[in-house]
Amino acid sequence: MKDLAREAGVSLTSASYAINGTGSVGPKTRAHILEVAERIGFRLNLNAKAMKSGRSGMLALIVPDLGNPFFAALVQAVFREARGAGYQIYMMNTEGSEALEAEALATAAGLRVDGVLWFSIRDKDTSAGVLSRTPAVVLDRTIDGYDMVTVDYVAAGRLAGQHLWDHGHRRIGIIAGPLDIAAMRDRCTGVESVFAGRGEIVFNLENAFSLDLEPSVKAALAKRQVTAVFAGADLIAIGAMRHVQALGLSVPQDLSILGFDDIDLSALTQPALTTVELPIEDMAREAVVTLVSRIGAREGDTQHLMLGTRIVDRESVGAAPI
Repeated sequence: MKDLAREAGVSLTSASYAINGTGSVGPKTRAHILEVAERIGFRLNLNAKAMKSGRSGMLALIVPDLGNPFFAALVQAVFREARGAGYQIYMMNTEGSEALEAEALATAAGLRVDGVLWFSIRDKDTSAGVLSRTPAVVLDRTIDGYDMVTVDYVAAGRLAGQHLWDHGHRRIGIIAGPLDIAAMRDRCTGVESVFAGRGEIVFNLENAFSLDLEPSVKAALAKRQVTAVFAGADLIAIGAMRHVQALGLSVPQDLSILGFDDIDLSALTQPALTTVELPIEDMAREAVVTLVSRIGAREGDTQHLMLGTRIVDRESVGAAPI
């Protein structure tokens, strides 16, 4: 920093202000200092900065499965929001392993990041207390003791069920994702509530977040006992669509399929997938805002923010066959 100040012909204080984006320094002077910093190859010593300020300028982002397009989109959104808030992101992928998740949380705490954005594998605290001194926000999962940003999944499920009902479907099937996740149970509960007492849920089966379907799911689809299917995730919905088309059936003429997430791939299927949109951009923004607020004020009651959803009406849901 002293070398930079000397080379730019400014005080050490002005050089520090310009590099850190703080304090009172004119725009032309700041631009000059930054230009000199680039020319001489100056790089801020983040460790020294952290020791002096008590802040690292880093957030940890922990996600369960980068192979799922939903998480890839979420990661991009979080990176954008964090940069806008002046933070860099250290990301870890736990690959659906609780052991790797616990290790990632311990690593984040050991790195002394300013905060953690945690998309847990399921609704379970695997931190073993390592986050006791580190602010954390849980995304899309329900874990007591943390700030949480989730979706009103029961309402989202009702929205999906009503969309099928409004298209004349009275006998439907549900292909849920892993039911050890509260968000999945809630979205299925919402669908079921629409049909309770006036329609019929012919089958309600569980499948991994995957294009590959369980044998029980394939068998249920082959029986052709329903006019529509609600899938708990777009990957499952696309897998179901591929399977019924392989059976020689048409979507939505023979079977309507409604997904959940609105991943980019859902707009590219044939036919394009009707789905419930998860508000990824809103989720990322609120999670970062909540975490930054918690970093600034460690004390206070935890917050639980629930976001809304909407139907993205494309081509895979049509009128029920007569």
